[in-house]
Amino acid sequence: MADSERTNRDETLRSAAPGTGRSPTVPPPDAVVPERHPDAPAPGSVLPSHYDRCFGCGPAHPTGLNLTMVAGEGISVRAEFTVTPDHQGAPGLAHGGLLAAAFDEAMGAVAWLLRSPAVTGRLETDFVCPVPVGSRLLILARCEGVAGRKVYVAATGRLGAEDGPVAVRAHGLFVTVGLEHFRAHGRSHEVTQAEVLPSVLVAARVFDLSP
Repeated sequence: MADSERTNRDETLRSAAPGTGRSPTVPPPDAVVPERHPDAPAPGSVLPSHYDRCFGCGPAHPTGLNLTMVAGEGISVRAEFTVTPDHQGAPGLAHGGLLAAAFDEAMGAVAWLLRSPAVTGRLETDFVCPVPVGSRLLILARCEGVAGRKVYVAATGRLGAEDGPVAVRAHGLFVTVGLEHFRAHGRSHEVTQAEVLPSVLVAARVFDLSP
């Protein structure tokens, strides 16, 4: 990422909170709920992995979450994964940080519906009840507003079914970036290898990027 882009990103994050009396993940008064991009995947469409080795959604990650995600109505995404023994924190229970990663992935997926790649600026997670190994966690993430480059997203995770008990709630602030962000900050040889993967090429087409 160029110095100017890094400065713009840092200023975007700093402007989101102190002295405003609100959480950085709460949309400001001038935020608007965006329209779904006309070329976004249709509701009910399975969203492909943006990178095969992604810990959150990559099918090639041996101990990852293997999150499956489906485009919902408006700017929303439904995601789910099953907690395995590889995901434990306390014996028999999902690790809290791992659950936060699942929400980060699901909330970040709203970018597919906006056709604008974004990175996490801030993530706030409330753990309501334990999530046992073997549980299926269903996450509904929705965009609550956009202000400039800032995208505000909220999500709720339920155990077993969409009307099951709430286990986790989360709010996030995401910042839109260009593809150069990933080229500048990723390990160059892995970025080069990734750019020819089918999943990355699909993502590049969806986001109108040229890998």
